[in-house]
Amino acid sequence: MYRPHIALTGILLGAALLSGGCAKDTPATPPPADEDASVGHIHGLGVDPATDSLYVATHFGLFHVDQSGQPSRVADRYQDTMAFTVVGPGYFLGSGHPDLREDLPAHLGLIEFTDAGETWTALALQGEADFHILEPAGDALYAYDATSGRLLRSEDRKSFDEVFRGPLTSVAAADDSVPLIATDGNGQLVSIDAISGETRELGGPTMMYLDTTPDGTLAGVDPDGVVRVSTDTGRAWREVGSIDGQPAAFTISAQGWYVATETAVYRSTDDGDTWSRVL
Repeated sequence: MYRPHIALTGILLGAALLSGGCAKDTPATPPPADEDASVGHIHGLGVDPATDSLYVATHFGLFHVDQSGQPSRVADRYQDTMAFTVVGPGYFLGSGHPDLREDLPAHLGLIEFTDAGETWTALALQGEADFHILEPAGDALYAYDATSGRLLRSEDRKSFDEVFRGPLTSVAAADDSVPLIATDGNGQLVSIDAISGETRELGGPTMMYLDTTPDGTLAGVDPDGVVRVSTDTGRAWREVGSIDGQPAAFTISAQGWYVATETAVYRSTDDGDTWSRVL
């Protein structure tokens, strides 16, 4: 998630959280021709502040969504983009697995796009890490590697230190001076000290995805699509609105709040109270 002046139920829930998205961590195979322009198996969302445009990261590539809600594939690329975040105008970070037409390792590591997704450059851990979470916080980047089950921290996006080890589905941070709030493999809310790695269970509702507003309010979506907010770092929650379906991605931007299911994207312009489908 890009912020100006900041340098990101049951058996069904368990399966969704522990899988981290794709069933197999393999390079993506292009879909059939009649499904080429369809957007499905969504992993991530982001809004480019340069154009206020929505980008949708999927198992079969990155898509740009215009103001009419029409998606278009970016750069004729079919890579499986498992983690995706917008960190500046036209500037994205990602991870995942390559298009099968590319001669690349199965794990892309950390990659960056400086031209709104048209091209990308490898930054770190190519062939080693498969990041399923990328969360910018101040000058730091938190990245969760699904291959090792480690949450890593970097200040230069090249070298990393381990912060936490264990299954995670989502990580949120308002800035780099407060504890991280995360959801573990069971949807339990936990607080993680970014320096010591000390964790504390917070209790509260089962959640799947988290993010923070520019003023530090914590927001989350549960397995049933119910959206909640917390103004005390996850200790108490208030229900606001809901979407139709199980969430697959969540992001908050200056242009609104966005939640995706596997095949649809919803937007709220009133801090999660009401939602309309945009894709």
